[in-house]
Amino acid sequence: MENSAIDPVTLEVIWSRFLSVANEQQDALIRTAFSTIVRESQDLACGLFDTKGRMIAQSLSGTPGHINAMATSMKHFLAAFPAKKMAPGDVLITNDPWQTAGQINDITIATPVFKGRKVVALFANTCHSADIGGRILSAEAREVYEEGLRIPIMKLFDQGEPNQTLMQLVRANVRQPDEVIGDFYAQTASNDAGGRALLEMMEEFSLDDIDSAAEEIVRRSENAVRGEIRKLPDGEWSNETWSDGFEEPIVIRCAVKIAGDEIFIDFAGSSP
Repeated sequence: MENSAIDPVTLEVIWSRFLSVANEQQDALIRTAFSTIVRESQDLACGLFDTKGRMIAQSLSGTPGHINAMATSMKHFLAAFPAKKMAPGDVLITNDPWQTAGQINDITIATPVFKGRKVVALFANTCHSADIGGRILSAEAREVYEEGLRIPIMKLFDQGEPNQTLMQLVRANVRQPDEVIGDFYAQTASNDAGGRALLEMMEEFSLDDIDSAAEEIVRRSENAVRGEIRKLPDGEWSNETWSDGFEEPIVIRCAVKIAGDEIFIDFAGSSP
């Protein structure tokens, strides 16, 4: 079947299978996780990405704070490791709060999926780690260096071989090393499970890639959202809210403008 000529019915079936694959990824993660945070609380997110780094499917459960931050992290992974720099068996990791979830307890692990010698997709998941060192309550920290071990984007596995130097560093800096490292392996295994399910699906539908289907999914999703925005009245609204803060009160101001099928949100005037 030519990827460029996917009929609407087949696309809907493929889209549903993408969601099923993401759920299979999550099921593997929950079954193999070491920490109760992941296994019982499901403080996690799982997703399937196309080669442009766009998330096109996510698992049914998980936390919105993780899923949205994970969705934006893939552009950073691909900037650090473009497809041509990756090989089968590579696994990437980071907890950089400026590139993935907003606290460094949240670990994102990403895995490219190869069909032959070509990257056809990526899987990623974000999980709250049992510990990452530093202060127990990160909100008490006055700077990011007090919050614990910060891992820049790097390889957790290099062509299937674990990064033992990173593993040793993590073990030396966390209070629950077996749970933390165990979850790293569980997160990696879940991405592998998703990858295997995706390749089986691609064989079933004779797909050489998923990018054409992804383009149509993104187009339809955008059109659906813009259609809902058009139903809202045009106009501008503003509001503010205050918090006690730590050393001084904090204000968050927000202005929202709706124009046609677009929404503009401006936080000008908020505390730094």
